[in-house]
Amino acid sequence: MTAVQEKVKPRIRKGDKVVVLTGRDKGKKGEVLKVLPRENRAVVAGVNVAKRHTRPSAGNPGGILEKELTIHLSNIAIEDPKDGSPSRVGYKVLEDGRKVRVAKRSGEVIDV
Repeated sequence: MTAVQEKVKPRIRKGDKVVVLTGRDKGKKGEVLKVLPRENRAVVAGVNVAKRHTRPSAGNPGGILEKELTIHLSNIAIEDPKDGSPSRVGYKVLEDGRKVRVAKRSGEVIDV
């Protein structure tokens, strides 16, 4: 990590439904499988899939394996719970004192 970058807690979490904003998978939707906060990247199901050709060995039969690679957090956005379009994330404190994430587009609560 360079001196210019500062650590920011990611607003996207494992299990969130997201929409890809840019790149060859633009418009695709998927679920976040893993978040890597130090690298500002995430693994999204069905997005940025690479094929790897493997030779047979004692443990595996070989063949062509498909694997999801990481995608930068700036290239994905939370899917709005109301209409499924991309939305930014904000925070709100409820009456019972819980701090929850809300979709900026519709104001719907993301955390349940």
